[in-house]
Amino acid sequence: MKMKKKTLSNLITYAIVILAFVLCQWLIASGRMTRSLKGQMVPICVYVVMAVSLNLVVGISGELSLGHAGFMSVGAFAGVIASAWMAGAFAMENELLRLLLAMVVGGVVAGVAGVLIGIPVLRLRGDYLAIVTLAFGEIIRNVLNCLYFSLEGSRLHVSFNNPNLPGTILVNGPNGAKDVAKIATFPVGFALILFTLFVVLNLINSRSGRAIMASRDNRIAAEAMGINVTKYKMMAFVTSAVLAGMAGALYGLNFSTITAAKFKFDTSILVLVFVVLGGIGNIRGSIIAAALLTVLPELLRAFNDYRMLIYAIVLILVMLATNNPTIRGLFTRLVPQKHSGTEIVEAKGGAEE
Repeated sequence: MKMKKKTLSNLITYAIVILAFVLCQWLIASGRMTRSLKGQMVPICVYVVMAVSLNLVVGISGELSLGHAGFMSVGAFAGVIASAWMAGAFAMENELLRLLLAMVVGGVVAGVAGVLIGIPVLRLRGDYLAIVTLAFGEIIRNVLNCLYFSLEGSRLHVSFNNPNLPGTILVNGPNGAKDVAKIATFPVGFALILFTLFVVLNLINSRSGRAIMASRDNRIAAEAMGINVTKYKMMAFVTSAVLAGMAGALYGLNFSTITAAKFKFDTSILVLVFVVLGGIGNIRGSIIAAALLTVLPELLRAFNDYRMLIYAIVLILVMLATNNPTIRGLFTRLVPQKHSGTEIVEAKGGAEE
């Protein structure tokens, strides 16, 4: 019965995403969607992926990360460079293939950054981990401000604090990447959301996912059962980084200009707000919160100077509503249910396998 409930819940989540995509496509095809809202479709997909991937760390793994925008920035610049390199060196004219490969490159590079950061960071707990992830996010942004990339034929040149590179400049230090080919599309963003849900939901419902949640609920008991806590927390952290990198690549290829300043601490906090308002550990809630709160400032643009005030009031009202026991019971679960010792034993069996 429990497995059937989980399967049904996952199918409802997929159905909500698919119905939203069909509705948006119908609005676009019929001309009922405004131009400004149409331009928000790809960013909405990006922030949904960011929220779901961060919820894997914050809600499922139980670790507070404040540097998620750092992985997004790594993926964005890696994707932009990969796309320009494929177009210039290999004359790849198929934009869809170039976009998909650029997203893969962005995910891989962000995953490598996740491993390098996760090795020292995941030895910490609580507030210390949050502070260190925040520091790493800012370090990544400042390093990107000092990097210069250029393309000369099929050769890619990279330099640190030296703008005098041969060939065409792709990334110009703090000025970022300019004249980027805008090849990101809404259908690809929708496909990335489905891929993210497939990865995250399957990980949560697997034995590895139960090991991750057992480590979150009672680290001492999990270690006593033989679960390698660091290994499974690293698994969740790196998976989240890879998905954030893929979202970053999609985001970077949606604008003609991309700079490291777009991935400041504010972006990490914004994504964390999506996770908290949608419900910590609630994947479906993260999707809804990210979509609504991304499009809300555009819908309030008619109010000019008061729109951000209204946006802040809406956030406060949502927080009050989600902390109401009745509403929380009807719509979301802010805290995942604790897992019994039986599930810790099951997780331990998966770890042994």
